[in-house]
Amino acid sequence: MQIVVVGANHKSCPIALRERLAFRAEQLPLAYHALREELGLAESLILSTCNRVEIYAGVPEVNGTFSRVASFLSAHSRLDGAVLSGSLYQYEEPRSVEHLFSVASGLDSMVLGETDILHQVKASYELAMRYGTTGKTLNVLFQKALHAGKTVQARTGVGKGCLSVGTVAIELAQKIFGDLRAYHVLLVGAGKIGELVLQRLRERGVSQAVIINRSRERAERLAGAYGGQAAGLDALADQLVGADIVITSTSAPGVLLERAQLSALMAARRHRPLCLIDLGVPRNIDPSAGQLENVYLFDVDDLQGLVDHHHAQRQEALAASQAIVSKKLQYFLAWRDKQRAGGTWFSELVEAP
Repeated sequence: MQIVVVGANHKSCPIALRERLAFRAEQLPLAYHALREELGLAESLILSTCNRVEIYAGVPEVNGTFSRVASFLSAHSRLDGAVLSGSLYQYEEPRSVEHLFSVASGLDSMVLGETDILHQVKASYELAMRYGTTGKTLNVLFQKALHAGKTVQARTGVGKGCLSVGTVAIELAQKIFGDLRAYHVLLVGAGKIGELVLQRLRERGVSQAVIINRSRERAERLAGAYGGQAAGLDALADQLVGADIVITSTSAPGVLLERAQLSALMAARRHRPLCLIDLGVPRNIDPSAGQLENVYLFDVDDLQGLVDHHHAQRQEALAASQAIVSKKLQYFLAWRDKQRAGGTWFSELVEAP
């Protein structure tokens, strides 16, 4: 069995393409069915986050796999194959294994050393197991990738004081407004990113925060845990009138805030400045809304400048992290060679501490 990966990330393509490639939770059952039944992949796993969409597969032979997966992504995203081809990377062993270990360790993230990606890899792995699309190859691969990520976090300073995309967004708001305590913040989306943003807001003394979510119950739980008020999605327009900073992080399939809607709201606000930070992939806010007077719109890719600054501060720990990933990779490949030579799947993969 060969391990391959086909994907795109923040380095290979802009958000306009990544949001088309992204998989929503409700799309995964059909996607996994297609990977198994139509593409004939023996094992498969989809990793879809705000900064990457990757399909990992275990196949008897690599021949033809890359083109089949690329065509599948083209059909899913409704992007012409010629347009998409320049944005996709395709790796086979050992590069595919090394790539996953680096991803799980936060070394391939927009924010170097971020810890959120390890949780996302774990959640994606558990979901693929639930759908029954992993087997011996991907099960061992992802278990070892998660172990590599945990080891990097524990033994190096690459994630020290680590900023996720959500916390970089708060830093951006601070650069614009300074002390955030005097401002009214509207948080749209109460998932993991939204919760992290809310935590960081509370740490900075923000008390005027409203959490809006499609499930009001989830918004109320976050408001109860971290302070603030909760509201349903139907209150979005009313809440926008009084907000100074709006941070969106929903997995909605379409735009939540259109330019025309925001234009009317700006008139109701008497054109007070409005800072919009869109962390959604697909994007939650019409990109053209940033052209409105006194509307300052930023998306995930716009955070790159702040991210680069923090990357420079973590370079010393990068070499140590890469050394750990390299060692974990060699252990895994040595075990794979032994297994292919006739070893048992139940033999232990022994690693040095």
